[in-house]
Amino acid sequence: MPVGIGKCTNKSKGRPPSVMAQLIRSVVELKAEDNCLAHAIILAIANPDKDPNYESYRHGYKIRSVVRNLLDTTGIDLDGGGGSPN
Repeated sequence: MPVGIGKCTNKSKGRPPSVMAQLIRSVVELKAEDNCLAHAIILAIANPDKDPNYESYRHGYKIRSVVRNLLDTTGIDLDGGGGSPN
């Protein structure tokens, strides 16, 4: 039976998310102080849809109007946060 030792591809090694966002392209650090859940949803939609503004959204630019439009369209109120009640 073949046995391999393989290569350790775990780049995290206890690093904080801000460092990981720079090392691994699939990790995105949100630049939002409020409505971060809505920002994450916009980024999750924009990436596979090949939105031309994805990189701007990723760096926190041009995203406020899109987030406000999403929240107004869906009627979701995130002023109290997006977490679950205790």
